[in-house]
Order: sequence, then C-alpha cells, then structure tokens
Amino acid sequence: MKRRNFLISSMAGAAAAALAPGTMLASCAPKKDGKKATTPLNLCFQEGIALGDTLQEKLDYCESLGVTGFEVGGRGLAGRVDELNNALKGRNIRMGAICAGFDGFILAEDEQKERFDRTMREIIEAAGKVNSCGVIMVPAFNGQSPCRPHTRETRDYLCEELHKLGEFALQNNTTVILEPLNRGECFYLRLVADAAAIARDADSKGVKCMGDFWHMQEETSDYAAFMAAGKEYLQHVHIASRGRRKTPGEDGEKDNYRDGFRALKEIGYEGFVSFECGREGDPKIILPAAVELLRKQWDEA
Repeated sequence: MKRRNFLISSMAGAAAAALAPGTMLASCAPKKDGKKATTPLNLCFQEGIALGDTLQEKLDYCESLGVTGFEVGGRGLAGRVDELNNALKGRNIRMGAICAGFDGFILAEDEQKERFDRTMREIIEAAGKVNSCGVIMVPAFNGQSPCRPHTRETRDYLCEELHKLGEFALQNNTTVILEPLNRGECFYLRLVADAAAIARDADSKGVKCMGDFWHMQEETSDYAAFMAAGKEYLQHVHIASRGRRKTPGEDGEKDNYRDGFRALKEIGYEGFVSFECGREGDPKIILPAAVELLRKQWDEA
C-alpha cells in the first residue's frame, strides 16, 4: 500500500509539473548568468548602400553613422586593391566580406567550372590584399546548368573542392564563405546549419559560412540557425527588411532581429552585420533610422 500511494503521488506530481506553464520547457531555454553581454554590434554597408558619389564620400558617410565595415563586390577587385587600401588608411573602417563576382559555379559540369576556379582564385588573392574576412559564394543558383545532381556524391565532391579552395584562401590570409539562400533562389543550400556542416566536412579552416536575415525565413528559428554555426564557422551576416528585402525598418513590425541578435551575442560573434538590401524611402532618413533600430534591438536582445 505504501508503494502504491507513493506511485500515485509521484504520478500526480508529474502531471502537475507537466501542466505548469513553462516548467517542461525551462531546460530548453538558454542559460542566463545575469551579466550584460559585451559583444559589440559591428555594422557594415555594401558599397551601393552608402551614400556618396565617390568612394571617399561613401566612407565618410559610413563614419558619420559609426558604421565600421565596408563590403564590395568581387568583380574587378584585383584592379581596385590600391584604391581601396589607400581609401581605408587612417579610418575606423575595415573591409568586410567580398560579395561573389566570379564567373561560372563550383558545381558546374562543363567549362563553367574552369572559369569558376580561375576567377574565384583571382578574387581570393585580391581579398587577402585588402584584408577582407572572406569571399562569399553560393554552390549553385536555381537555373544554373549543367549542374551536378543533388546527391551524396555531389556533396562529397563539393567538400573536396571546398577543401582545396579553403586551403588556397588560408594561404592568402582570408576565407571562403558559404551563403545559404531561400528556395526561390537556390534549392541546393538553404539552411545555415547545412552550410556549417559542409564547412566542417570540407576540413579546412579557410571554409566558413554566413547567415542572411532575408534568406533565413527558411529557418524555423534565427536563434537556432546562428547557434548551429557557432563562432567557429559563422564568418559574416547580411541583413535586410523581412518582408520586401528593403532597408531594415521599412517593413515595420516584421523587422524583428532580436532572436538572431541574441544568438550572435551569446556566441560572441564579432564579425560584421552587413546591409544587403534595396530601399523605398528617402535614404537620408531611412538609413540612419535603420542603424538606430538595429542598435536598439541589439541592446534589447
């Protein structure tokens, strides 16, 4: 009887615990030690985002808003090395990632692969010379053909090719950064965790990944996506409004980045959060407002 009463009371207690709001989910919540995170928010503008008619004016504009990163495209980068290095001298601005710019693609089954290898390596060499954190690439966009099939063998091939590319990037003091996209643009690589796993399996410190808040609408959780990559693999972040890919804040309440920001702060991410977006309103108004919004949400995350 004592044993029977003990089991009944234990079951009742378990049932009550299951019904108590938040009780069973408490172990899934991130631990908080009460200390305020000190990880800084490092904002970056792509070259086409910053206002100004010249490179100097664009960099002046970045400095006026406290934006400390500058992201440029990879096409023609080799011919801009001196221009960019001279323009950045004496400024509190560093080169961010280099956004693609190569020909062909890495999963091509024809001469496009040779063009990719040649032009990608040219961009990597130039990226190292301007002290960039890495060159952004996508394995294959929808519509690019002929493309290797989406199979395990193709994944193995991709990791082997990325290993060679990553080692070459390390020799040039930079990295290769895999970018997952939404299924409308790229079905092959859509999730940050998948990109991080491929970077891991490429077995090169020169292969990293990134997240883009616009494309991350494919994710079930911004927080989980960034945590899956962790500080070891997450090298760069893109940001835009979450409804129409405009400037952050132009889609109102949809533009909530706190969940992702919380993860970035917890892993100690010190890379750039770079604007890759269009715009609808007056840039003289919406860009400063966007910077203010992101800093506010970073503090609240």
